[in-house]
Amino acid sequence: DLNDGLRALQWAVRFGAAKLAARTAFPHMHVPARIPTMPYPEMMVAPMRQDLVRLGFQELRTAEQVDQAMAAMEGTVLLAVNSVCGCAAGVFRPAVMQALESDKRPDHKVTVFAGQDTEATAQARKQFVGYPPSSPSIGLLKDGDVVFMLERFQIEGRSVDDIASDLATAFHEHC
Repeated sequence: DLNDGLRALQWAVRFGAAKLAARTAFPHMHVPARIPTMPYPEMMVAPMRQDLVRLGFQELRTAEQVDQAMAAMEGTVLLAVNSVCGCAAGVFRPAVMQALESDKRPDHKVTVFAGQDTEATAQARKQFVGYPPSSPSIGLLKDGDVVFMLERFQIEGRSVDDIASDLATAFHEHC
C-alpha cells in the first residue's frame, strides 16, 4: 500500500539505498538517477555536534569558516569529519575523547558534520589530499600536510581502545 511504500522510501533515503527502494516500492513511477537526501533535524544532531565541541573542537559550519580556520592555523591540526552513523556514536567520538587524554595533543582541533554542513564538509575534505570522502573520519595535519588518517573502514568494527591508541600514537609521533 502507499504508506508502506513511503516508509520504505524514507528508510532507504536515510540509509543510502533510495533509488533501489523507490523502484521497488513504486515500480510504475519514474525514479530519477539521484534522489536528494535531506539533512537530519538539527535538534537530533545538536548533541552529536556537542560531543566534539565539549572536547575543545572548533565547529566549522561553512566553507568560508573552513578556509579561514585552516589558513590561520599553524602546527598540528586534528580535523574530524563527524557523522550521525552508529560507528561515530559508539566508537569514533568516544575514541577521540580517550585519545585526547594523552599527554601529547594537536595544537588545534576542528570539526565538520557530514550530511549536515555539506559545503563545509566538502571544503574540509579537500585537506585530505589522496583520500576519498569518508565519514566519520579523522586526519592529523602538520603544517598543512596529512601525516595520519583514519577513514571509516578503519573505524568500523574496531574498539574504542584500538582507535584511541592509533590516535594517541599519531599524536606522540607528530605533535
